[in-house]
Parts: sequence; structure tokens; C-alpha cells
Amino acid sequence: MRLLIIEDEQGLVEHLRAGFRKEGFAVDICMNGKEGLFLGQETEYDLAIIDLGLPEMDGLDLIRALRRFGQTFPIIVLTARGHWKDKVDGLESGADDYLAKPFVFDELLARVKALLRRSVGMASATLELGIYQLDTAAKRVCVAGDAIELTSYEYNTLEYLMTHKDKVVSKTELTAHLYAQDYDRDSNVIEVFIRRLRKKLDPEGVRNPILTQRGLGYRFNMAGVLSQ
Repeated sequence: MRLLIIEDEQGLVEHLRAGFRKEGFAVDICMNGKEGLFLGQETEYDLAIIDLGLPEMDGLDLIRALRRFGQTFPIIVLTARGHWKDKVDGLESGADDYLAKPFVFDELLARVKALLRRSVGMASATLELGIYQLDTAAKRVCVAGDAIELTSYEYNTLEYLMTHKDKVVSKTELTAHLYAQDYDRDSNVIEVFIRRLRKKLDPEGVRNPILTQRGLGYRFNMAGVLSQ
């Protein structure tokens, strides 16, 4: 999953970057509202974390602009302003949640995960598709009740495909959601992740859980995993 963090406090930026990357997120950072608006308009993010007191463009104006542009990804507001009206203003501008500074990273992480689940229609942290069980809280995948060992990139690839099970996901889209802005991306690596996942999810080759849609991308094969 790919996050956009728009925050001008350098120490907090580094703390959030390190914390979310440790949790397996791709993280893009910017430190002013105008740059944040550009990134938010040009890039498909899973969620944004936006400070209200930003230079060059206020956080509330930024959120309104993103929503007017048609961006629907969840937004969490961070602010040192503690008055109830600031919370109301943030939510009415189009934010989905609000966290006042100072805060504990684990609380922000929990809110991020909850909003991400809600954005893909998950009522809980666990998604079961046939014999495949995805636990987004523990970042664990089980096949017929047995946990399988995945690298972080393999897990993130599978999580994105399973939580977007009703759509064909292009290599470009997968790459964008797996890698941060400053990472040297190679979409061919996605093919390696897919090949490894197929072997781990379906060693006997009977379910074909990940389909290749020629010229389009990949799709989690609901018909295949539910038919066996």
C-alpha cells in the first residue's frame, strides 16, 4: 500500500517515514501544500496523511482541492490545533479521520489500517477467499489453514490483488502501490513476484489463484479458488 504524507515538521516526517516503511508501506513525503496537491493529483495513493498547518497552501484548502479534483483516497488530518471546530472543519473539508498532535504512532497506524480496510470493503482485518486467508493485521497468509512464508514485497503484491479481487490490476498500478516515489522501479520485477506467489499459493497447479490478463495485468481468480 502506498501512502502520501504531507507534513512540514522534519523530525515527525522522519519518524513517520521510518515507522510506515517498517510496516511494509511505500511512503512518499512532501513538506508543503502545493507540492502535496501536485502529488495527490498526479499519483494514485491508497491513503494520505495531511497536516493542517502547511506552508504555501493550508491543509484544509489542500484537502478541498484534492476532493474537487476527484481524488477519493482516505485522508487523515494531523494537527496541533486541538479545538473541536478544527476537527469539524477538517472532516467537512473531506478528511476521513482526525488525529491531534502529539500522538502515538501505533494509534495512527491503527487508524490507517482501519481506513484502508474500509476503503476496500473489509469489515475486519481478515479476508477469506476459498482456502486462502489474508490477515492484514499480522501480515500473514494461510493456505488451507497453514501459514506460508512470503517476503514483504510478495505479501504486499498478494494483499493488493486479494483486496482488489474484482478488478484487473496492471503492472503499472501494482508497481505504483509497492514502491515509494524515490525508488528505482522496474515493473518486470512484478512478474517475479507473481511467479513466486503462484508456486507458494498453488504448488500443484490446480487452482490458478492469480490470472494473467494478456496486455492488461493480473486478477485474483475467484472462480478458480472457490471451485476446488
